[in-house]
Amino acid sequence: MIAWYTTLQIVMACASGLFCLIAGFAGRRPSDYTVGSLALVEALLLVQVVIAIVAPLAGNPPTGDLLEYWVYLVSAVLLPVGGVAWALIERSRWSTVILGVIGLSLAIMLWRMQVIWTVQVA
Repeated sequence: MIAWYTTLQIVMACASGLFCLIAGFAGRRPSDYTVGSLALVEALLLVQVVIAIVAPLAGNPPTGDLLEYWVYLVSAVLLPVGGVAWALIERSRWSTVILGVIGLSLAIMLWRMQVIWTVQVA
């Protein structure tokens, strides 16, 4: 993983999560802004998938368990899709709160993926 890109992803996921939580607790239903913020995080995650494929070939292999890393990454890619689907089906303030929880969960998952890739010794 690339450290600065992971930091960017974590910052964007936290910003999206906080934005959606604030909007949800303010009584806002899912909008283009809340769904779009999570879609941006999803786009960054898809780029991370490409980086995870190319990095070992470029001489940057993970130091931790590769299977565990990929389970985290695939789960992280699927979370925003499920959250947005939920938000489009149930258009209430609580689905906006769920989008916020997903954003913050993604930030934690990205931090864990960085630890698996760089810190652990297999």
